[in-house]
Amino acid sequence: MQSVKAERLVEWLHEATGYDEITLGPVLAGGNSNVTRLIETRQGRLVLRHPPVNLVSDKAAAGIEREYRAISALHGRAPVPRPVAWCGDPAVIGQPFAVTGWIDGVALTETLPPEWPQGVETVNALGLEMVRGLAQVHAIDWREILPESFGRPQGFVRRQVERWLGVRARDRVRDLPLLESIGAWLLENEPASDRASVIHCDFHLDNCLMAPDGPRLLAILDWEMATLGDPLIDLGLCLFFWRRDPSAARLGFGFVQGLSNRPDAAAPRALADAWSHVTGFDHARVDYYVVFAAWRLAAIVEGAWGLCHQGKEDTPYARGLEHDVPALLREAEAIIAGGWVR
Repeated sequence: MQSVKAERLVEWLHEATGYDEITLGPVLAGGNSNVTRLIETRQGRLVLRHPPVNLVSDKAAAGIEREYRAISALHGRAPVPRPVAWCGDPAVIGQPFAVTGWIDGVALTETLPPEWPQGVETVNALGLEMVRGLAQVHAIDWREILPESFGRPQGFVRRQVERWLGVRARDRVRDLPLLESIGAWLLENEPASDRASVIHCDFHLDNCLMAPDGPRLLAILDWEMATLGDPLIDLGLCLFFWRRDPSAARLGFGFVQGLSNRPDAAAPRALADAWSHVTGFDHARVDYYVVFAAWRLAAIVEGAWGLCHQGKEDTPYARGLEHDVPALLREAEAIIAGGWVR
């Protein structure tokens, strides 16, 4: 960040919060769509969140604003970062931004911290912490904390399927027959639902911070896509990444919750049962939402593969989507055939 913008940020934050001796720290790892940066102050560490520096549009900060609204509503009721300040004035640093409290935790993907016990018991404890934290979010009556304008829960799944079928048909770069056939299956088999919760829409272990000394959930991060919908939407994505098919030669997005890709991990039903115990909701139709999660992820990230195919993006992540998208769709197809929550 340029020195002039940094100075404006320091001045604004001091006036808005009373924090002082403020210095801007390094960009932190994690997150693909927004910038996360450390802020040091005399009163303690903070976290700055804003859209990518070169992205300037009326919608550039919509996700950050939505995230800040969500954690402001959930804080004190569920494990989320502490909201500190929101700035919608792009004159300060060039874009709207949010400031939250710092959490001294660890984000996990494929390996456990070396100082932790390395057995499956630790992996299973992580899984239970993860779903119980999610359940705390889902158990909250959203009407008590958010306005109706925050989301449209009725018809969310159908709108998503129809939207992404349309996008992929318009921007098609390769044949993906499973994208179309599974999309049709989702529309034909959508279960009736009359319940709604605040939903994260991208919930998995990578978006959780655990305590440094063991599997204890401190916070759920990255709420840019939060909305209102059937809570099984979140549970479905979480379970999709839990104890996946060990016979697959290479999983789509195999690194996500890769810790649990082992045959001795707890059954997905154990995690679903733990979620139901906290929420009081049944999970009878969660298989459908596991399929929806895998399909929706494939449909969304196929856009990045399209950019790579056209030579507009060249990263290991984008190149890997040549395999990952069809692999996600094959996993969804297998779940339709054989079920998931066992």
